Amino acid sequence: MVSISITSGADAGLLTGALRGIMPDLLRRIAEQADPAAFRELYQAYGPRVKAYMMRRGADAATAEDLAQETLLTVWRRASLYAEGKGSAATWIFTIARNLRIDRLRREVPWQELPEGRLEQAGSETPPDEALAEKERLVGVRAALATLPRDQGDVVALAYLEGLSHGEIADRLGIPLGTVKSRMRIAYQKIRVALEDLQ
Repeated sequence: MVSISITSGADAGLLTGALRGIMPDLLRRIAEQADPAAFRELYQAYGPRVKAYMMRRGADAATAEDLAQETLLTVWRRASLYAEGKGSAATWIFTIARNLRIDRLRREVPWQELPEGRLEQAGSETPPDEALAEKERLVGVRAALATLPRDQGDVVALAYLEGLSHGEIADRLGIPLGTVKSRMRIAYQKIRVALEDLQ
């Protein structure tokens, strides 16, 4: 069994600096021989750094430790995939760490407690502000219609209250279709002006 102790403080910085040049060799020894001594050196150099990286990215201490161990276990298993020509050992290790962190975040589902009334149906009542606005619009439309001359008011009433088409209105009132359309257009313009402040 391999016993690992993490070197701390300035010793870790010196150790990491001294090992930087031999990291590719350590990874080769791990890949080819499953060398526990090489892994111990690699772990002592990178364990604290990966944990600190995780904590800087928002992980708590326990999660950071777990991800650091998972990262270095992945390094142990996949050391044969490291290619020195593609980048430094540190880059390769921290890429593994970053990917494991992303995978962990994707698996975690944030807890969201549902409100107590989650099974209640929404009320069918109109909210008070909407009811008041609708009432104001209705009063405004009635007032605008009351100001229209009788011939324009009749055309609008037949179109909207009885649902008649322009042609049917012309037949009922015995006036040309063009007159119905012009009265309707003039009535719309007057109503629009009267209701501008309600929009």
